[in-house]
Amino acid sequence: MIANLINLTVQISRYLIIILMVIYTVQSYTVFRQTSVSAKEYVFLRQNVSMFFIHFIAFAMMFLKTMNMELLVFYGAQVIFLLATLIFFRNLYPKASRLLINNMCMLLTIGFIMVTRLSYDQALRQFKIAVLGMILALIIPIIIRKVMLITKMSWAYSFVGIGLLGLVLVAAQVTNGAKLSLSIGSFSFQPSEFVKIIFVFAVAGLLTEAKDFRRIVIATALAAVHVLILVVSKDLGSALIFFVTYLVMLFVATRNPFLVLAGVLSGVLAAVAAYFLFSHIRVRVSIWRDPFADYSGGGYQICQSLFSIGAGGWFGTGLYQGSPTAIPYVEQDMMFSAIVEELGSIFGVCLILVCMSCFIMFINIAMKLTNRFYRLVALGLGITYAAQIFLTIGGGMKMIPLTGVTLPLVSSGGSSVLSTLMMFAIVQGLYMLRRDEEDKDEEKRMEEFQRQYQGQGDPSGYGAAGDQYR
Repeated sequence: MIANLINLTVQISRYLIIILMVIYTVQSYTVFRQTSVSAKEYVFLRQNVSMFFIHFIAFAMMFLKTMNMELLVFYGAQVIFLLATLIFFRNLYPKASRLLINNMCMLLTIGFIMVTRLSYDQALRQFKIAVLGMILALIIPIIIRKVMLITKMSWAYSFVGIGLLGLVLVAAQVTNGAKLSLSIGSFSFQPSEFVKIIFVFAVAGLLTEAKDFRRIVIATALAAVHVLILVVSKDLGSALIFFVTYLVMLFVATRNPFLVLAGVLSGVLAAVAAYFLFSHIRVRVSIWRDPFADYSGGGYQICQSLFSIGAGGWFGTGLYQGSPTAIPYVEQDMMFSAIVEELGSIFGVCLILVCMSCFIMFINIAMKLTNRFYRLVALGLGITYAAQIFLTIGGGMKMIPLTGVTLPLVSSGGSSVLSTLMMFAIVQGLYMLRRDEEDKDEEKRMEEFQRQYQGQGDPSGYGAAGDQYR
């Protein structure tokens, strides 16, 4: 009787979670139509309420299924963390983008839910790294706004990025056929996750100073070195992200479609050459074309991913009602498939739209920045973020070959979570720089207005037409 009641509660909860997720997602876009500050604040508050209700319902269901008291303590710690994040950002940075803060917290919340469902130990580790990452995220915007030296270190960024990737190539142990992580005692991290950010800063600096074709060739050569090291290390997902990011930044910096076309053709030729030179690339392409031909071998992961997505349908099976753990490395590579299986395709579509909302904000900020370096940085980080989402979701759905890329802030992976939080913090700093520029422009307009009316002999500085400002 009790078991049936718990199962019924779980089934009802999945519909509530989907409804709340739809409400949150819709508000991520309708907020752009709001003109008044109070109306926007009300939308952001509703988003926060939806997020905390999703969090509460999910952990309540997990507790009912496991009766593990540790989950309640863990849930409480997460609530404190999320509340502290919202409060600190709101008070320390009044000019910060509330939508980006909310989306960042929402993606972290979904990650906490799903990683806890799959592996409590990994979720605990993820939570600790998220706390560390959020402390850094609260510091980074100050650096972006105050330290101008970061705009003049393009060569340093390039050498550090290449050095870290080269160190991985030489010193890292092979994991699942690729060299990804460096280990120091019991601590391991994936340098390519952080080099993605360094790479964007390096390219932004080099292309900002690109006065002639020679500088563009140098920037392209340095970008190619990054990509080649990753290919040799068999970190194909990161290599593709670096390549796409550079091409987009190159086009925006030069406005020359022929350079981008040449880059695309070079990439195609390099991909064909890599297919014939590297056996692991041929294996991945073969598995992508027909994973069921090697179901018990290399195709098992993608086949199980497709089974999970199919089993979830529109509304999902409910937490602990599916079998996502049957997918190898589900916490890292196939998190989207696990989400769709137990929370449903509607929830999965909403998750994609929330990520797209973040990308739109990244690009919107880039378009409105006047400083060329900062504009390219915001653009590059946005493209990096979007490419990573496309690769992980597309790979899990068999749209493209698997690349082993994690879903930012959602999948298990300490380096990925830490680097993505840093990425969001950098963009927040750039957003606040834009707000600072707008405030200065407004001050200049007011000063000009006062000068005009003072020139007419009005000692008040406003004139007759200035009554509306009193």
